[in-house]
Amino acid sequence: MTAIHALRRTATTASATVTAQPAGLFVAGGLYLMVTSVLSGLWRVAAEVNGGEVVGYSAVALVWYIATTEAATIAMPQRLIEEVGDDIGSGLVLVELLRPASVLAIRVATEAGRMAPRLAVCMTLGVSFSLLVGGPPVQPRTLLLAGPSLILAVLINLVAQFSFASIAFWILDAKSAWFIYQKFVFVTGGMLLPLEVLPSGLETAARIMPFSAMAYAPARLASGHWEPHLLGIQVAWLLVFSVVASRLFAKGERHLMETGA
Repeated sequence: MTAIHALRRTATTASATVTAQPAGLFVAGGLYLMVTSVLSGLWRVAAEVNGGEVVGYSAVALVWYIATTEAATIAMPQRLIEEVGDDIGSGLVLVELLRPASVLAIRVATEAGRMAPRLAVCMTLGVSFSLLVGGPPVQPRTLLLAGPSLILAVLINLVAQFSFASIAFWILDAKSAWFIYQKFVFVTGGMLLPLEVLPSGLETAARIMPFSAMAYAPARLASGHWEPHLLGIQVAWLLVFSVVASRLFAKGERHLMETGA
């Protein structure tokens, strides 16, 4: 069995496990609709008060924006950084080193498989909600880019979380890393508000940072902006975090084996 086939099988099994438990998907879908309804409602009111738009986004565009950012984040496993850190600290990862396959590759494949059903549910609900509440997309063709961008967004977020979690190889606690990471995604990632709303200096910084590729990029596209270069930026960040995570896990695993921690 080739490594790629093994990872594909791992992801498929993980996805099937989640699908076999519809209650979890129902909860995720309910949470998604609740959060999306509240945030999109607030932004629609803001647009109406502000003469029909906010920083260039119409009320309809803001509905599609929020529906996309929430899909990108709610589909993600919660507290993954902390959980991986706990597994490293408890020695579970040390046991996993006995497997012939890469610990990082197997864990990424597993989490990607678990995410797939949740993302599918959120995307389906998001499109339905946006059409019902906001109306047709401002520029329908941008959805052709928003779909792939949304998938890239969750993959970048996933690999980035493993990169941050690797700190536990040395300090055996990733709770603080999870707290900091989450706040960056919320604000500089554009999850709660379009980056254009931020002060100019912070907006510039947010665009340079990788977190905008995890929520803002697909949301910007879904809101009616034809900006294909955002996909290129996402691919670049996915490659960067893949390399960073691989190297950090390799060094961390060697450290575990040397110390026997």
